[in-house]
Amino acid sequence: MTTISPLIAGNWKMNGLTHSLGELTELARLLTAGEAPRALVVVCPPATLLAAVAAQGASSGIIAGGQDCHVNASGAHTGDIAAGMLADAGAQYVIVGHSERRTDHAETDDEVRAKAEAAIGAGLKPIICVGETEQQRDAGDAEAVVIAQIDGAIPDAAEQHEIIVAYEPIWAIGTGRTPSLEEIAQIHRVIRDRLVERFGERGQIIRILYGGSLKPHNAREILAVENVNGGLVGGASLLAKDFYTIISAV
Repeated sequence: MTTISPLIAGNWKMNGLTHSLGELTELARLLTAGEAPRALVVVCPPATLLAAVAAQGASSGIIAGGQDCHVNASGAHTGDIAAGMLADAGAQYVIVGHSERRTDHAETDDEVRAKAEAAIGAGLKPIICVGETEQQRDAGDAEAVVIAQIDGAIPDAAEQHEIIVAYEPIWAIGTGRTPSLEEIAQIHRVIRDRLVERFGERGQIIRILYGGSLKPHNAREILAVENVNGGLVGGASLLAKDFYTIISAV
């Protein structure tokens, strides 16, 4: 069995002002006060706080990440952020294809793949999100949807460059609903099998994160599921104590 070091990423979404960095200070204190965490810790704040998170987190091992990037390296794209800009601000990771981007901005697998390629080109590690809606799951199409997203959104460059896959059942995000451990294991196994089909041995070591109402009270059992190599945490990452509890559950 291949051993994969776990990764816990916090997605602050459109939350956080300068005073929110106090939570990062507290998280850093918790991470350095006791035994070193067994997981890589990534915090993806809004772009306005990215440089501060990168600078402040460095001494405690907290790694900064972006929440999205544009497919182009520069140009006339008002309000967008290039992957190189994220890297310049101190990011090492970037989330692409989050369900909220797919829903709010109608992003397609082709666009997500292009963003992942842009991220890799800028030296970032893309966290590529996949997952089904409630209607798709109820129709029995969850596996087919996720496989199609794996095929469409993950670039061939994953053969040579590090990527991370995050499975987020859309119906579980922010709803408090969570799939059963068996449902999580099933989809993560499907993802692993498809990654191995596409990338051979390299597919065995690609991290697959779980995201979707991952909370302090359920983190330990979810993170123990086979092929769950960490988590993509939403709301619970905004509070240092809750996020640290999830990190410690690894």
